[in-house]
Amino acid sequence: MTDKPTVGVLGTGIMGAAMARNLLKAGHTVRAWNRTRAKAEPLAADGAQVTDSPAAAVEGADIVLTMLYDGNTALETMREAAPALRPGTVWAQSTTAGLDQIPELAAFAREHGLVFYDAPVLGTRQPAEAGQLTVLAAGPERGRETVTPVFDAVGARTLWTGDDGATAAATRLKLVANSWVLAATAATGEVVALAQALGVDPQNFFDIIAGGPLDMGYLRAKSRLILDGALTPPSFAVDTAEKDARLIVAAGASHGVRLDVAEAAAERFARAAAQGHADEDMAAAYFASFDKE
Repeated sequence: MTDKPTVGVLGTGIMGAAMARNLLKAGHTVRAWNRTRAKAEPLAADGAQVTDSPAAAVEGADIVLTMLYDGNTALETMREAAPALRPGTVWAQSTTAGLDQIPELAAFAREHGLVFYDAPVLGTRQPAEAGQLTVLAAGPERGRETVTPVFDAVGARTLWTGDDGATAAATRLKLVANSWVLAATAATGEVVALAQALGVDPQNFFDIIAGGPLDMGYLRAKSRLILDGALTPPSFAVDTAEKDARLIVAAGASHGVRLDVAEAAAERFARAAAQGHADEDMAAAYFASFDKE
C-alpha cells in the first residue's frame, strides 16, 4: 500500500462530497459513488473516479468511507459493495446512525473481514469544505496508521473514544453533541418567531444578551440565516435534522431517559419539512412556529 491510501467514498451529499474533495487535495486516490450519480459527477473535475456502483467504488480500495443518510442505508450500500470488498480493508463509518444499528454494521464488517471504525464527524458544510471537522472515532489501535491520514485530511482533529467500534462509543458522543445542536437550532427559530409575533425587533434581543452568558455565536449565525432568508444551500438540512433528532430520542428511551426537547425538535423539523422546507438549512425549523407562512 502507498503512503496515500486509495479511498472509496460511498455517499457524496453535503458532507461526503466535501470530505472527498479534501481527500483529493491531500493526494489520495478517490473513487466516489452516490445513489443519485449527478451529485457525485462534480467530483470528477476535482480528480475523483465517479463510479456507477458501490462495488466499483470500493474495488481495490484500502479504505472505505461511508457518509450516507442513516445506518440502514449504510448497511444496504455495503451489502451492494460486498462482492468487491477485500478482507483487511478499513471501513470508516461516518454516517450518523442509531445506537442499535452500529452493532449490525460491525457484524457485517466482521463477516467480511473488514477493520471497522465507528467514525461520525462533528461539523456542517463550511467546516467540512475547509477540512475542519472533528472526527469522533472508535476502533482498534492496529490499523489506525491506515485510517489516520484519512481523518487528518477531512478533519482538524480526531478524538478517540475507544478501541472497539462495535460499542458505538463514538456514535454515543455524536448523538449527545447533536442533541445540543438541534435543541439550540429549535430554540433559535422560536425566539425569532416570538419576537416577530410580539412586535419586538430581534436585534434588541441580541443587544440585551450581547457579551453575556446567554450570548452564543451559533444563535446569531442561525438567526441571521432566518432573518436574511439565506436558507439555501443548507449547512445541514431539515430532513436530516429530523432523522438525527429521532435517533437521539430513541437512544435516550433505550437507556431510560426521556428527552422532551429532542422529541419536540423532531416534530418541529417534521412540520417544517411538510411545509416544503425539507431541503433547506435546519434553521428553517423556524417556519414550524406558524400554521401558515
